Amino acid sequence: QVQLVESGGGLVQAGGSLRLSCAASGRTFSNSGMGWFRQAPGKEREFVATINWSGEITYYADSVRGRFTIPRDNAKNTVYLQMNSLKPEDTAVYYCAASTRPYMSSYSNDYAYWGQGTQVTVSS
Repeated sequence: QVQLVESGGGLVQAGGSLRLSCAASGRTFSNSGMGWFRQAPGKEREFVATINWSGEITYYADSVRGRFTIPRDNAKNTVYLQMNSLKPEDTAVYYCAASTRPYMSSYSNDYAYWGQGTQVTVSS
């Protein structure tokens, strides 16, 4: 079992930055691929970013590539989502997810554990 707790959401103006954190406990974090997803009001949950177990391989949605990064610190059992140059369309609830496998994935079905979500609101 893995417990995930997100933090760092909030209200920011367009062009600003936020860093989300996802602290994991339980199953060995360093063996898990991790991902960030988001869900805007009235829309389906969508993939944002993913990272493999070692942190050497990452992949991003086209909509955030070049603006967001997903570093991880296995010593702290934490994965981050650094969000720069934020846009109003980035407004959503952001969810952290952990896989039971060490690989990265952009598919939500590949993730067994989810956090409760943290709200990010970008004002224009």
